Amino acid sequence: MSNRLIDINGNPLAWPSENELQTDESKLSHLQKHFAEHPSSGLTPSRLGSIMREAEQGNIIAQSDLGEDLEEKDAHIFSELQKRKLTLLTITGSVEPCRNASESEKKDAALVQELLDEIPDFEDVVTDMADAILKGFSNIELEWAQWGSSWLINAAHYRPQNWFQLHPDNRNEIRLRDNSHEGAELQPFGWVKHIHRSKSGYPGRNGLTRVLAWPFLFKNYSVRDLAEFLEIYGLPLRLGKYPAGASDKEKSTLLQAVMSIGHNAGGIIPKGMEIEFQEAAKGASSPYEAMMNWCERSQSKAILGGTLTSQADGKSSTNALGNVHNEVRQELRDSDLRQLASTITRDIVYPLWMLNGRAAGDPRRHPKYVFDTSEPEDIATYSERLPGLVSLGMRIPQAWAHEKLMIPEAEKDEPILGMPQQPAPEDDKKAAKATDKQETPDAKLAALKAQETADVVEAYVSQLQSTANKATTEMIDQIKTLVDNAASLEEIREGLLALDMPVDQLADAMSQALSAASLAGRYELLQDAQ
Repeated sequence: MSNRLIDINGNPLAWPSENELQTDESKLSHLQKHFAEHPSSGLTPSRLGSIMREAEQGNIIAQSDLGEDLEEKDAHIFSELQKRKLTLLTITGSVEPCRNASESEKKDAALVQELLDEIPDFEDVVTDMADAILKGFSNIELEWAQWGSSWLINAAHYRPQNWFQLHPDNRNEIRLRDNSHEGAELQPFGWVKHIHRSKSGYPGRNGLTRVLAWPFLFKNYSVRDLAEFLEIYGLPLRLGKYPAGASDKEKSTLLQAVMSIGHNAGGIIPKGMEIEFQEAAKGASSPYEAMMNWCERSQSKAILGGTLTSQADGKSSTNALGNVHNEVRQELRDSDLRQLASTITRDIVYPLWMLNGRAAGDPRRHPKYVFDTSEPEDIATYSERLPGLVSLGMRIPQAWAHEKLMIPEAEKDEPILGMPQQPAPEDDKKAAKATDKQETPDAKLAALKAQETADVVEAYVSQLQSTANKATTEMIDQIKTLVDNAASLEEIREGLLALDMPVDQLADAMSQALSAASLAGRYELLQDAQ
């Protein structure tokens, strides 16, 4: 086991002392006093364009504050982002060993999983990392603690995006603001640095803030215009009339009464003056509402990839389109989880693996964090189709079916489900009863005698049937020949009377046939009773 400490890219690092991985509060003290400027207040298209240009040049403070305002002030954006964030918590993840792992590497993965489970509120860490979906990046500072020879993550602190800046010479590198030109480099193993790539580009242009800001701005204009419309056209016009020669004080009193009576529903005016209520002016709010709906649909498309999982317009809403839009949401979820898993592997799993002395020398053999995004197949479809495929001769592994249906395989001594026993046929029931009976010597002797009797009866029945069948066959042949050669019924009658067929022989044959049928019936009843 090696004592070398290297980052995930293979660059050497100095082994930390007990206090070197702790939070450096001196670098954060001035940032603790920084408060957001809320650039959305009085936002104009010109100001929004200026904020975005500053972010492209490395100053991401105003854009980060604008992202906060979007989420706080727009209920639709907040709702859609919550859907995308919270769905990430429904998928479980785990630390998996590297490919073709040895026993020691499997033990390393199990150790890291145990240490990862000790992180307090790890779900909050995932949620804080997902904040990068809106703002392009999210940085979480790790607070380490040493217990004996083991390093543990004692806490994870979310740090606002306005605490950071982009390196002036490398806009892909995020640095801590320390009042210097380049900023302070983030300490290795001390931060979870998640950059969410909604599109290609550096962090200042990655987040959805730049996409959502324009619909947010246009929607605010429409909301303001709608409020003015309701204020102007929603109340009737109030017209005050004063008599000739009224003083300025009387006019002022009348004006005050006119302005307040619409809200207070009551007031007083000097005698001789009047207030008339005119019909409110005509107007329509639909243009403003159409603009607001367009803005919200655009926001839903940017965040969730569609609109039918958020709101329905009653026209194009169909179950099929809703299912398609839901599949797009799942694709976004899986993409978000893959990016989160890469960051967790690099900034949490790998440091835990290295700092706890489990590194064997090759950084490529470290464990990885994986989210299980696989979905179980339709068990009804597989249960109908697989038997037919197997009957055609396809050799389908059981492990493959278990994997597709996400049904775990039972361990060696683990109880398993089984098919209910089918009712046995009547013959099987009789055989089972006979087997269950205790065979005593007397029972065996009775069974042998019964079998001998059955054999004799069977032989006699066969003989009678043979004799009867022979006699009957001879008579049938003679009658058939007579019928074939006769030309009329009278000729057939005369032929039957002339046949050489003694009455005694016919009676005897008929008697034997009836006896054979009777014995055969009794024999079958005897067989059924046994």
